Amino acid sequence: MNAAITFGPALVAVLVLLAVAGAAVVKAGGLGRGRAVLIAAARAVAQLAAVSLVITAVLRSAPLTGLFVLLMFGIAAVTSARRAGTSRNLPWTALAIAAGVAPVLALVLGAGVVPPKPIAVVPIAGIVIGGAMTATSQAARRALDELKSRHGEYEAALALGFLPRPAALEICRPSAGHALIPALDQTRTVGLVTLPGAYVGVLLGGAGPIQAGMTQVLVLIGLLAAEAVSILVTVQLVAAGKLSRAA
Repeated sequence: MNAAITFGPALVAVLVLLAVAGAAVVKAGGLGRGRAVLIAAARAVAQLAAVSLVITAVLRSAPLTGLFVLLMFGIAAVTSARRAGTSRNLPWTALAIAAGVAPVLALVLGAGVVPPKPIAVVPIAGIVIGGAMTATSQAARRALDELKSRHGEYEAALALGFLPRPAALEICRPSAGHALIPALDQTRTVGLVTLPGAYVGVLLGGAGPIQAGMTQVLVLIGLLAAEAVSILVTVQLVAAGKLSRAA
């Protein structure tokens, strides 16, 4: 029996209803702009449609797969730079994301745990890059917000003889570390609260529950490692004044 979700009028209607409902809740609840939800939903549809058209060609070629992964990485770095406050942060958000992603992908591919085939590399790379992007964005925003709201404490630390970087770390490091909480919670509750995408995807692909479980564990622990490194690098870059909101 085919368990895949099929495209049709019912699916389109449900997607539209969910997007409109989400936008209405955000607007009515004063949580932000409802339009942002609609734009995000529309972009998701358009982007996944475009990816679906090219992914077959990409997965047939190792060079195209490499370029596709680099494209994902570049978009992730740009997104984090904007979330941090200015596009001038791009080299530093790219560094933070790469610091988390590169060793994880090198390990899982080098050890042969993930076969070096496009059909395996693209989804694993996308998941790890996406997690590192989110962690970098959250850590940067939290650290910069903390330094702004507690600027008096930062100046007090300088007056006590702290150098600028250690003083900034004392202020922003604990708050930025909270960016790892979503990944920790997801890992702790997997199988009890949620069945994440990698698990469900492997099941839908025809594999057994044990293989799906092993794949999901690899993804979750890889994400934890990648996000931890990205957060650490992000905090250090903020403390060093490299990542900032200065125009």
